[in-house]
Amino acid sequence: MVDPTTGKYDSLIHIGPGNIRSNSRELVDLKTVKDENLISGKFHFDKGDIIYGKINPQLAKYTIAPAEGLSSADTYVLKPKSGIERLFLYYTLGTNRFFKYTVSVSQRTGMPKINRDELNAYSLIIAPSLFEQKRIGLFLRKTDDLIAATQHRIDTLEHVKKALLQHVLDQSWRFKGFTDHWKRHKISDIFRVTRGKVLPTSSVANQKSLATPFPVYSSQTKHDGLLGYYHDYLYADAITWTTDGANAGMVKYRPQKFYSTNVNRVLISSQGYANTAVASILNTIAWKYVSHVGNPKLMGKVMADISLELPSIPEQKALSSLLENLNNTIRTTNVKLSKIQLLKSSLLQQLFI
Repeated sequence: MVDPTTGKYDSLIHIGPGNIRSNSRELVDLKTVKDENLISGKFHFDKGDIIYGKINPQLAKYTIAPAEGLSSADTYVLKPKSGIERLFLYYTLGTNRFFKYTVSVSQRTGMPKINRDELNAYSLIIAPSLFEQKRIGLFLRKTDDLIAATQHRIDTLEHVKKALLQHVLDQSWRFKGFTDHWKRHKISDIFRVTRGKVLPTSSVANQKSLATPFPVYSSQTKHDGLLGYYHDYLYADAITWTTDGANAGMVKYRPQKFYSTNVNRVLISSQGYANTAVASILNTIAWKYVSHVGNPKLMGKVMADISLELPSIPEQKALSSLLENLNNTIRTTNVKLSKIQLLKSSLLQQLFI
């Protein structure tokens, strides 16, 4: 708003591309400005206007202004004219058609950027009536709200899991009936340290089948390191860790029979120490032993010398069961999120052909 005594804007939010998450209405690190002169190349916007980042359009940074404010020179303010609903226009920006257009026209020497004339030249496909546009926009917004709520549930579950593990590690929380002191063990005393083998990606199937029933784990972070499926296996009920690269030191428990590639090393126990609880505890400290001289590495000899405090095997089983239940809930919620996102993507393309 404008202060009637000074004629200047007072306490307005400021939005720049850095405040907008890609492909999301979500805003982060918003700041308030009390004087419009503090913003170089400022553009005033009203609540409900669309703020669109002009730099690197492939990042898809656009949002709906939650309140009146000022934007930076790296954005455009889109104010829909009569005949088009704001939400309908907003979701038009999320279509593949618009995305491909902005990427194609923004390719130039230096930083990719879409200019005002190029943005104005884009031809919209508009539903014939404002009523239909509004219904489409509201439906897609409800879909977005469902996506946000599902993501929030995942974040909450991850936080609960992290907090639970911390309480377990500092022993401020114990399962009922377990009072024994935790014992310190050296990895080489309770595990046999080995490693995976080279496996060409061309030999790995994308889907599990009767011919390829065994999961293949590698160093990737997607899908908990699942690379695909293979006709043979190397180990069963063991712990893997990534030996080098950006994910060096990442520890995972691998139940049942599996194949591990050579970028993983493997911990095998005949005493029952290979379980979710031990893998989770080890994962909280393994990163401390990663060498960052050149390519990050956590090799077998270093891992073998790590020592850690562990509860008894029965308590490990109880903790493993609790963590696995949490992991399963997180996993199924992630699947739900992916399905909703896929539904939204499909709707966008079908509604804005």
